[in-house]
Amino acid sequence: MSKSPFLNIALVQTALYWKDKVANLAMLEEKIWEIKSSPDLIILPEMFPTGFSMDAKELAEPMNLGVTKWMKQMAAQTGATLTGSVIIQDQGKFYNRLLWVSPDGKVSHYDKRHLFRMAGEDTIFSAGSTTPIFELKGWKICPQICYDLRFPVWSRNTSSPDGLAYDLVFYVASWPAARVGAWDALLPARAIENLSYSIGVNRIEEDGNSISYCGHSAAYDFKGNQLLFLGENDCIEFVKLDAEDLDSYRSKFPAWMDSDEFSIQD
Repeated sequence: MSKSPFLNIALVQTALYWKDKVANLAMLEEKIWEIKSSPDLIILPEMFPTGFSMDAKELAEPMNLGVTKWMKQMAAQTGATLTGSVIIQDQGKFYNRLLWVSPDGKVSHYDKRHLFRMAGEDTIFSAGSTTPIFELKGWKICPQICYDLRFPVWSRNTSSPDGLAYDLVFYVASWPAARVGAWDALLPARAIENLSYSIGVNRIEEDGNSISYCGHSAAYDFKGNQLLFLGENDCIEFVKLDAEDLDSYRSKFPAWMDSDEFSIQD
């Protein structure tokens, strides 16, 4: 399937109620219903139902229960694919799992690979081992979660005779304000090195652990040019990605053809 000429994406930058699924889903539902345009994809922050918490035993739920059903409902009603990460318990393990929910009810997922040891995430959650490539309107999309941003090999856009593996890499995050300089620098770097669009969606304000977040959700093109920047506002903003611009640049500047081959081992 060829790429649709444009991909319309809504970035949801918001504060989150601490460990309160009911309040967060109600708040996000209200925000989503205020969207006037018709995005193809709506991106929510990391652990959007609860905030970034290590209380997995208290907050986790199996697949296809409350949060998954809510995402299916929102996707069906808006006609947009909905994505964001959730604390999921699966076969006795906890995962920081990004759910990718299509309007037709299909659910795919990505489990966070790089667990933030400075918060003890690696002692509670299990790491993912693969990166799926999702497809939306012919666009190939690579999902990532927060701390993954610091590890470029994991998101490396590998090539094949058919071209590059993906057209967009995106990060859902709870990235603290204290280290936002790294966030601002690495998002465009991922776009440049992978000859792809790059999007990051971060939360704002303070969580229950007194950690502050300042947003800076943003979108970058394949040259690292900033297409959208949300600052520290509580808002939903939109970006339109252009397939012709992307394909033209890749054709004129095929740096991907000189990339190094490698493999990742657990």
